[in-house]
Amino acid sequence: MFSDPISDFLTRIRNAMMAGHKFVEIPASNLKKDITKILYEQGYILNYKFEDDSIQGTIKIALKYDKQTKTPAIRKITRVSKPGLRKYASATELPRVLNGLGIAIVSTSHGVMTDKQARNENVGGEIICYVY
Repeated sequence: MFSDPISDFLTRIRNAMMAGHKFVEIPASNLKKDITKILYEQGYILNYKFEDDSIQGTIKIALKYDKQTKTPAIRKITRVSKPGLRKYASATELPRVLNGLGIAIVSTSHGVMTDKQARNENVGGEIICYVY
């Protein structure tokens, strides 16, 4: 049993990229599926596939690397809001990751989105993680 499944999700991706794996399998949840979709839309992962079985299901993620240098597309992925200390921000206080080069994934009342989308919709929420 995990105390923080989102942190486990991010750690599995980070470890697979550091080890140079092409794919990683992660137990699924709706929040993890939303985060995976955002990572794909922003170009941090190559592809993903949701596989549902009778119990929980899994997410299969194809990781993205640079062709010449073999470096991963995700340089750093860190958890911000933790179960012991939640981090919330209003629309005006949302952080800019590397002056807009990275993204912050935010859980809002309008769903899970990037910090840029949240600023455009003028909604705040819980800052889940930073990706760059």
